[in-house]
Amino acid sequence: MARADLDKRPDEVAAMFDDVAARYDLTNDVLALGQTRLWRRAVVNAIAPRPGERILDLAAGTGTSSAPLAERGALVVPCDFSLGMLEVGRRRQPSLPFVAGDALALPFADQSFDAVTMSFGLRNTADPDQALAEMRRVTRPGGRVVVCEFSHPTWAPFRTVYSQYLMGMLPEIARRTASNPDAYVYLAESIRAWPDQAGFAARMISVGWRNVAWLDLSGGIVALHRGWR
Repeated sequence: MARADLDKRPDEVAAMFDDVAARYDLTNDVLALGQTRLWRRAVVNAIAPRPGERILDLAAGTGTSSAPLAERGALVVPCDFSLGMLEVGRRRQPSLPFVAGDALALPFADQSFDAVTMSFGLRNTADPDQALAEMRRVTRPGGRVVVCEFSHPTWAPFRTVYSQYLMGMLPEIARRTASNPDAYVYLAESIRAWPDQAGFAARMISVGWRNVAWLDLSGGIVALHRGWR
């Protein structure tokens, strides 16, 4: 398998997500072997939304991650840079106020939100550190951030098996289920290139987030990082 190009321009990444929008949630469930629901529940519990809180959900896609927060009574703003994702989301979740926006230059005022969250999107930004800084800018003092992202399995033998699945089986499964299989080759490469749990925590701290900690899910395949402004 040829190596995917991780140096895509932002417009190329947006177009890639536009292409997969219609079947994105279904394909993700298949590729994650049904774990996505567990991960979404863990994100909601980590955010611990309270009624009336303003929460920004970045890389919200079709709103699948935003709806459970709204069900807890929070005022959720789903934001994504893929217009295709937003179009699907507005059809599926018409009650949510979807906003088009770039994580590197968020269209919101300073200290606008009680919490900011981003699931499986930060590694696809052109500058994750800038995105983390923007997330901090729009969070009020005392507010929190929760980032859910693919990470590194903590058990070495499983790490080897996971890498083989990620770079071997995942693209093949995507060819059978996804509307744009090549996008998942890119996503597999971006997962493999992402820093481990401690490395990402250090990046959060470097842009000003404090009391950063993480929780491993599914043996470290996914990690929830939480910090405070």
